[in-house]
Formats: sequence, C-alpha cells, structure tokens
Amino acid sequence: MGGPIPVDVVRQLVSEATSRLVGETIALGLDEWRAPSRLPGWSRAHVATHLTRNADDLGWLALNERLDKRPTTDSDAYFAAMERGADRDALELQIDLDTSAGALSRVFAAVPDWKRPVELRGYSYPLAILPVIRLHEVCLHRLDLGLGAEAFQIEAETGRYLLRWAAHKVADQSPPALQLVSDSGLSLRLGQGEPRKVRGTDAALWAWLCGRLSPSAVEGAEGVEFGLL
Repeated sequence: MGGPIPVDVVRQLVSEATSRLVGETIALGLDEWRAPSRLPGWSRAHVATHLTRNADDLGWLALNERLDKRPTTDSDAYFAAMERGADRDALELQIDLDTSAGALSRVFAAVPDWKRPVELRGYSYPLAILPVIRLHEVCLHRLDLGLGAEAFQIEAETGRYLLRWAAHKVADQSPPALQLVSDSGLSLRLGQGEPRKVRGTDAALWAWLCGRLSPSAVEGAEGVEFGLL
C-alpha cells in the first residue's frame, strides 16, 4: 500500500461515501431492492446485505487478530446468510445498512493502536488497512447498486486509496505486466516483464481493475480485462 495510512483522513472519506450511499437507498421500495444490481445474480438487496456483513466482519477484525477465527467465514454459512438477508423487507434492509455502518464507525473510533498487526487472507497488515478496505467496499458496491453513481464521480483523494488497494489485491492474480500511471502522478507496477503503460484517473483505473469498467475507459488497456474484484 506504500507508506503510513492517515487513518483519520480515510475514516472521514468512509463516512462521506457511506452517507452518500445511504442517502441514495433510503427511498427505495421493496421492488427496487429486489431488482437486479450490476453484479450478476445479485439483487440490490444482496449487495446491501453483503455491505452490512462486511461492516460486521471488519468490526470483528478490529477487535481480534484473524478473520478466519470468526464462525461466519464458512462459505456455506455466508451464502445462506446472504440469501436470508436479501429476503428482508425494505425497512429492515435500510436499517441494517445504516446501523451496521454506524457500529463499525464506533469500533474504529475506539481503536487505541492502528499499528497493531492483523492477519487477513494470509497477509499481515497494520490495523490501519481496515478503513481503506471499508472505503473500497462502500465505493465499489455503491456502483453495483446501479442508482446513478459512477466511477468518474469519485473524488481524487478517495481514488488514490482505492487504486492502491485494488492494485495490491490484483497482484495476487498473476496479472499481465502493466505500469499504471494515474493523472494524479501515482505509478504502480503489476506483473512481471516489460510493462504496458495504462493511463487514467485513479478512480477509472481502480474501477477497471475491479471489473467495473471496460478497457476502453482507460488509455492503453485494449484487450486487458479483469474479473470482478
């Protein structure tokens, strides 16, 4: 991720992104919640349920050492919980989306040491990575809800944190050799060998790496597509 993470700054970005998402969903009726999202096979209610459980998981991880010690990480239990969660009514979905985000914010506010190491999917990170992960989840799934939010609307400061995190995650997938060059001056290497340069805004590069934008949305990425992140 490169350098210390300014936790207070990222937490504020999370708060702002969450407020926008909750504001966009607050008037949704049940039919709109049950409508397909931009994620194949998922309704908007599935997306909301995933976001609420992500808040729960990150809150748990902030208080513990490893997420895989949490009982609900079993894949069958997770998908069963997703289906149950997506079958709730509009008010229940909205309340859970709002209250789970609020609970996570309170947990983050009480963290005494953001340098404490935490294990996540085989990597050791400082605890400060958790607000970055939450920022990624909120911004990504706000796009997936399909309520008008688009990657080009994401602020430059937010985009820089999102791009760094997505590049870190994609690096595990044996990507082609790429040099990501953003309009903000950020330059990141992926893969092995002589890299192809790909240019764009931080947010556009992030959304492309996450499988939410086509290669045509950034410069130099023709023929290079990534799966959903």
